[in-house]
Amino acid sequence: MSVVREAYGFTHADTSRLKEVYGGPTGQVFVECMRIRPGTGGSDTVIVFSHPIGGGSFLPMVTALAAAGRHIIFCNPRYRGNDTALILEKCLLDLGACITDLKSRFGYLKVVLGGWSGGGSLSLFYQDQAEHPTITHTPAGDAVDLVGAKLIPADGILLLAAHVSRSVTMTEWLDPSILDETRPFERDRALNIYDPACPATPPYTDDFVTAFRAAQIARNRRITAWAKAQLAALRDAGDPDAERCFVVQGTMCDVRWTDPTQDPSDRRVGTCYLGDPKIANDGPVGLGRFTTLRSWLSQWSYDGSRANGVVNAGRISCPVLVISNTADLACTPSHAARLFDAAASTDKTFVTVKDADHYYIERRDLLPTAVAAVGGWLDARGF
Repeated sequence: MSVVREAYGFTHADTSRLKEVYGGPTGQVFVECMRIRPGTGGSDTVIVFSHPIGGGSFLPMVTALAAAGRHIIFCNPRYRGNDTALILEKCLLDLGACITDLKSRFGYLKVVLGGWSGGGSLSLFYQDQAEHPTITHTPAGDAVDLVGAKLIPADGILLLAAHVSRSVTMTEWLDPSILDETRPFERDRALNIYDPACPATPPYTDDFVTAFRAAQIARNRRITAWAKAQLAALRDAGDPDAERCFVVQGTMCDVRWTDPTQDPSDRRVGTCYLGDPKIANDGPVGLGRFTTLRSWLSQWSYDGSRANGVVNAGRISCPVLVISNTADLACTPSHAARLFDAAASTDKTFVTVKDADHYYIERRDLLPTAVAAVGGWLDARGF
């Protein structure tokens, strides 16, 4: 079936004192979207994919679902392609505005959120706040009224190759051998799994993994404490809207990439979704490499970020489908299992696609299996 792509956009009001995106007038935000649909045939249901930094309208799964007769909208929040200053609470405002707009623009009656990769925890965060709105300020204390936004709850959620959250994933990938952020290249050899002289070698002992994970959390908390102290100092100096940018080295370090016995799956050992993890660990595109005080607290802080898929999933009631790809280099099986187990929905389904990679790029032959699973799940619920 032929697929039609229709790019469109809209603006919605933004009352924030602070602006984290380049260009455009104050008081409003532009949201860029793409509608992907079959060449013929209408639908009362639309699958709305989104991701904190967008950019997924050409994902193989998105195109394949449209070719199978589904109507799709990919919503790119204001931070399209750049999470340097991203505030996750504002991503929810953009996604909520998109859902309100598409109902009037296209007349869709039912909305299913498509949570791919980082879009999974975003979808759960959105649904949590749509069903039980509580947030009026960001973790940094800036006003962001999700209660007054009156977010429209989705009718269902697809969690496809999704990780548990940006903050927890970042923490599980933080290099624990960095003990001083001001001297990030002086590393503790006992925890530096990329150092040939590290005394711990795969397969790692339980004691080493426990110490490694504890050190990762401790590092995240040190950065969080520093960010809070910096903001407090700015406010005490009479400059409450001031911001500071900083670099976080060593954010792609996980025992799962060097030891196949950790969270075992069909993935290739010694690599990650960004290639060689040792190189990506300090490369320019690692998670959270360039960030700000406020953005760290909203999206990367282990304790401070509200976008925690496991926590959010425990407060939603709509039907949920979780698909786990067993050769996924980014979202290993435990992520899907944690999300599924946490979901409070009485209607939840778990599907495994064996040997599938994160994007279905290496195993395109497995894409029809995933599309059929999604389609069957949607049909069974009248979507």
